[in-house]
Amino acid sequence: MRLSNKVALITGSGSGMGRASAILFAHEGAKVSVVDINDKTGQETVNLVKGKGGEAIFIRADVSKATDVENMIKKTVDTYGKLDILFNNAGIPMSFTPIEEVEEDLWDRTFAINVKSIFLACKYAVPIMKKQGGGIIINTASIIGVRPRPGLNAYLASKGAAIQLTKGLAIELAPHKIRVNCINPVATDTPMFPYFIDDSGAKDAKYEAARERFIAGIPLGRLAKAEAGAYAALFFASDESSFITGVGLDVDGGRAI
Repeated sequence: MRLSNKVALITGSGSGMGRASAILFAHEGAKVSVVDINDKTGQETVNLVKGKGGEAIFIRADVSKATDVENMIKKTVDTYGKLDILFNNAGIPMSFTPIEEVEEDLWDRTFAINVKSIFLACKYAVPIMKKQGGGIIINTASIIGVRPRPGLNAYLASKGAAIQLTKGLAIELAPHKIRVNCINPVATDTPMFPYFIDDSGAKDAKYEAARERFIAGIPLGRLAKAEAGAYAALFFASDESSFITGVGLDVDGGRAI
């Protein structure tokens, strides 16, 4: 198993790619802290992990709040004695919105969840990893941070920031044997995807038409699956990527070509 005796904390793991990663990491031997703002879905992930013979705990946290983030790191270390892998996966989407209609609150909330959360988690996790003599940080960015789409400016700006923050952290933390990489998924078939099309998340005729437009821009001809991002994260979390840091891996079906 590739993550034997490792402890991993995964934010946004109540559903989608975070849930798929929690299940996969546990299958590969890791003890997992499942972090989400939704108690119900977070506990469901824990139950799924345990149902497959893995070990996990649930920690509720709003990753944009320093007190919650500090607590999720502390509870993980108190429970498992260490923290080897920090996977900053939590994020929020936005639906198509012309720039002149983007509300300031939406912009601020998007950056709080998609960027500030990475800063906060690293602020509290890095001292622990330094004392341990190393660690692994993985961030979920997006292919839209590499190749923009119109009408999603708050989201794409936050993901571009996440990519650059990954690179800056990689340079800063390399002397401490802490590797930092990010994943750049294309549109992924998860519960969050409909909210890129409409704030209601409705799967109506508008949704179906927009879904087809997204697919038309992906050379492999389909949306990504949550497991695709999970396996990319597993690669970064394992010793297989031991000489890789500061990299953004495009899990995009060719979208960025």
